[in-house]
Amino acid sequence: MNEKTTAELENLRGLIDGVDQQLIHLLRKRLDLVAQVGAVKHGAGLPIYAPQREASMLAKRRGEAQKMDVSPQLIEDILRRLMRESYLNEKDVGFKQVNPDLGHVVLVGGEGKLGGLFAQMLTLSGYQVKVLDKDDWCRATAIFDGAGLVIVTVPIAITCSLIKEKLTELPQDCILADLTSIKGEPVNAMLEAHKGPVVGLHPMFGPDVGSLAKQVVVVCHGRGSQDYQWLLEQIQIWGARLVEAEPERHDKAMQLVQAMRHFSSFVYGFNLYKEEADIESLLQFSSPIYRLELAMVGRLFAQSPELYADIIFAQKESLKAIGDYLDNYSQALSLLQSGDREAFVSQFKEVAQWFGDFAPQFQRESRAMLQSVNDMKTD
Repeated sequence: MNEKTTAELENLRGLIDGVDQQLIHLLRKRLDLVAQVGAVKHGAGLPIYAPQREASMLAKRRGEAQKMDVSPQLIEDILRRLMRESYLNEKDVGFKQVNPDLGHVVLVGGEGKLGGLFAQMLTLSGYQVKVLDKDDWCRATAIFDGAGLVIVTVPIAITCSLIKEKLTELPQDCILADLTSIKGEPVNAMLEAHKGPVVGLHPMFGPDVGSLAKQVVVVCHGRGSQDYQWLLEQIQIWGARLVEAEPERHDKAMQLVQAMRHFSSFVYGFNLYKEEADIESLLQFSSPIYRLELAMVGRLFAQSPELYADIIFAQKESLKAIGDYLDNYSQALSLLQSGDREAFVSQFKEVAQWFGDFAPQFQRESRAMLQSVNDMKTD
């Protein structure tokens, strides 16, 4: 490279550095403005996530970017990343307390990670939170006295027995809720043990989320919905999206969404282990989509084996869903073993037709995720 080229590059890079510094200042200004928005929302009791406002803003910015010959997708990616940061910062100012007259909240099993997350969110909303864990039952009567809300967040395997044996003498007007990933048996157990308001909740996220914005919480109504409506509003203020479902419908869906999915991830990781696969080599030769899949499998094994055993073993009905998956896998394998390429293509087309418009939708959604994975790859 000659001196002239070197000088030109240095000059241009200097200009780019200057633009980058301007961007940083603008980002700081935007974050400050978002913090002011968060304070206003906090005072008014508005949810931190406003889907219509977000969709409208993104559409406008995409149009403006296109007029300036800037990739609309680039602008959307940047703005979405900024919004994620904003959601994380908004909770620092706390949330409006929907029910200031509520007695204290008791989290049974609150020293666990998910219980800790809900304790944090409730505390940020101004509620007094007390934790009752396995060594605290000698003080249970005093802890429950005057409670306005009791949330059960213990391992699935002991949830129903704990409810039936320990939660039969709560205050009459106290709300009893649970956070387990199955709902049929726990909701029935709560209805039998407690005569007051009952609601089953299933947070469809792990305790490591930085914000509840856009996260889903499934709601299975039990009894006295008017008495716990404030709780649902409070969760929405945290930014979560509520999905109502009958316990049986929820549990059937979880056989596919959780039990079968987690079990297949376990088997995939188990197979890699048995094959003594060299993960470093796999990463070197991986496409973004395989790296993402490998990350999801590895993520499973970075977490509690007891937790995932509870989820997979929670419903006996999951055995059928997992068995059906095995049968379908064997059927597909037979096509490969017989060399029947035409039958494979025919089956592929049949499944694609069943997916319908969801297939191209998922392709679009995954494209941004795969690009992010590719950007994170290291040599």
